[in-house]
Amino acid sequence: MKFKLIAAAAIVACGLSTSASAHHSFAMFDSSKQVTLVGTVKEFQWTNPHTWIQVNVPTNGKVVEWSIEGGSPNGLARRGWKSSSLKAGDKVTLVINPMKDGSNGGSLKTVTTADGKTL
Repeated sequence: MKFKLIAAAAIVACGLSTSASAHHSFAMFDSSKQVTLVGTVKEFQWTNPHTWIQVNVPTNGKVVEWSIEGGSPNGLARRGWKSSSLKAGDKVTLVINPMKDGSNGGSLKTVTTADGKTL
């Protein structure tokens, strides 16, 4: 009986550790800062494990492309998002946690579309 209990505990521990290690860290994002970007969607990638928004942002007379990581398609769908929620050419305002290294990327907090809808 003791062996069965130890074996069951080991199986559960292995299963939990695999799930936890499969997810990546968000340490690359500066969660103490929020940046607002106003631009045009270049591409919306509805992919697992996380969605991505490529957005062109006018900056000092140039257009700079930003890569913004969003939630999982499943998680976003539960909040009312669809794969068609953002399309190339859509004007958007994004609030993000920026990259710690200062590169043009971040973790999505909110998206507001041109018609005022916040996703």
